[in-house]
Amino acid sequence: MSEFSLSDLEKIVDQRARAGTDESWTAKLVAGGQAKAAKKLGEEAIEAVMAAVLNDRKNLTDEAADLLYHLMVVLKIADIPLKDVLGELERRTVQSGLKEKASRQSQ
Repeated sequence: MSEFSLSDLEKIVDQRARAGTDESWTAKLVAGGQAKAAKKLGEEAIEAVMAAVLNDRKNLTDEAADLLYHLMVVLKIADIPLKDVLGELERRTVQSGLKEKASRQSQ
């Protein structure tokens, strides 16, 4: 099993975002702006949902990879580091999901 991580993906997205648009899909997405990247993220989310509903494990695996990649691009454009997202996940997991969700609804 690979030791590849979301941190590795974040670094690759950062490097490729700085490449020329003629040589990098990531650079093209970044150059297209947040609306274009977010639209692509939404498309990948829908494709992942469809694969999950159909119990298509292979396609779900592929679409989940696409979804994570496009999320990292959207975060890059928004200048939100992965550590901030992971910090929020860590904060939320200190309590049960039901308690955490209820605390957000009372705000």
